[in-house]
Amino acid sequence: MSDKGVSASPEGTALLSGITYRSGAAARLAGLPVETLRVWERRYGLSDPQRSSHGQRLYSAEQVQRLRLLKQLVDWGHPIGQLAGHSIDRLRELAGIGAGGRAGAGGPISVVAVGIGLAQRLAAGGRAALQLGVLASHARLEQVAPLPDGAGADVLLVELSELDESALPRIAAARDTVRARAVTVLYRFCASATIRALRGQGWLVARVPAEAGELLSLCRTALDGQRLPLPAQRSEPAPPRFDEEALARLSVNSGKLACECPRHLTELLLMVGSFERYSAQCASRDSADAELHHALQDAAAQARVVLEDAMERLARAEGLALPRAGEAR
Repeated sequence: MSDKGVSASPEGTALLSGITYRSGAAARLAGLPVETLRVWERRYGLSDPQRSSHGQRLYSAEQVQRLRLLKQLVDWGHPIGQLAGHSIDRLRELAGIGAGGRAGAGGPISVVAVGIGLAQRLAAGGRAALQLGVLASHARLEQVAPLPDGAGADVLLVELSELDESALPRIAAARDTVRARAVTVLYRFCASATIRALRGQGWLVARVPAEAGELLSLCRTALDGQRLPLPAQRSEPAPPRFDEEALARLSVNSGKLACECPRHLTELLLMVGSFERYSAQCASRDSADAELHHALQDAAAQARVVLEDAMERLARAEGLALPRAGEAR
């Protein structure tokens, strides 16, 4: 049974107005695990979904869009507790999206479809699919060609049943070829690490949906994501003022003092510096988690700088000579 649909009771009561999505589809379209959706609703009362005659939760398209905005903003560091009470217009404002959802949201979304039979399924998708204008269709990524007259597509829509990281450069090349503003990648089987790697490119990645209406929502989500503010450019952390050898000598020299603070601070600096270097190595090894480990490295570097300032202040107060990084013994 599909997890999306408009519900009516068997007794013939009136249909719920508009397209509605069951909780599984609503969570998937918003990019949320179903468990997270349930926790958010229980703790923050995020939505008041309708109920089918069988008691199933049914979400309107606007409720799904609101959940999607919440997910995007939480990913950018906003606490869910502060966002929960905002209206959808305020959430759009925070996400940098106009009241209409995006420029030209009222018209069809131009799509280049890649996948065996994908264009045919779109063509048979009914009213929702009419809002997806297929500019070109290809069975495989290698067949993607430039659009006539140098035109660009809104979305490159790719469906690969078995998805792995080898597809990443081919998808990127196809995106550039058709000058797509956004990319949506659909899969049936895929490793979590591959999903993280693809999402790290700013692409929307989701399981193959059952109906064309969900494809429309996924393409709109991908386009909305292009309007989110870009993360700040990462700056290189300041180099360490004291290397391990210098800190070790400082720890020995401070043993003559009654105060234990220089030794304790030295141990903290050694630990934070070690974690900073470890995070940098993780970022180099694993491209899927590079962004996370860069953030950890930066956090450790900021802590190191604060501790180095404290060490210099303490050394002046205690009359200690501070050896510098690389300084000869």
